Amino acid sequence: MKRVLITSMAIFGFVVSSSAQNKGKIEIGLHAGLNSSNASTTYDSADPSIGFNLGASADYYFSDSWSLKAKLIYDRKGWDNDLILVSDQFDPVQRYARTDINLNYLTVPVMAGWHFGNKKNWYLNFGPYIGFLMNAKETRLDTDIKDSFNKVDGGIAFGIGVKIPVSDKFKVFIEYEGQGGMAEVFKYNDYDDTIVNMRSSFNVGINFLLY
Repeated sequence: MKRVLITSMAIFGFVVSSSAQNKGKIEIGLHAGLNSSNASTTYDSADPSIGFNLGASADYYFSDSWSLKAKLIYDRKGWDNDLILVSDQFDPVQRYARTDINLNYLTVPVMAGWHFGNKKNWYLNFGPYIGFLMNAKETRLDTDIKDSFNKVDGGIAFGIGVKIPVSDKFKVFIEYEGQGGMAEVFKYNDYDDTIVNMRSSFNVGINFLLY
């Protein structure tokens, strides 16, 4: 994962050095979105879980076509139909029961943005993200399971969207955003393959042009 993150930052450096004209425009954004997430290995994936995200962003333009965007996102991830071991005080036999896993992260993507179209209202984003686990629970018994998970997540974020101008300094946007995890989710993993977070979302929001 470190190599991928370093490569992504090198791409950012190239974008900055090759397009440092008409720079200085900054857009601030606020958004909300609907998430679909799961845990995945190379060969298998868990049942998806529906969640949400809330976020803020800052987009610094190096030219009309290129920018650097940073986001701060409250991100609900996880998966459904996992198994948990349960027991009853009146029944000594332990049994497995179905449960859903909810993981809440504070996620920070830093992405290069390419703006295209006749009026540059369409955009593509790509870059690394890092996520910090805030809490983790299973829903069957409402148990805190944060100690079972690594505190830091990371991977690649990407997205495509369109901005709809309302005025010179105000826009509404719609976007699809994905995150592909590259860091092990669990502290202890008995499988031969890495288990990672996968998340996609559809977001709507507003952008304000600062100057």
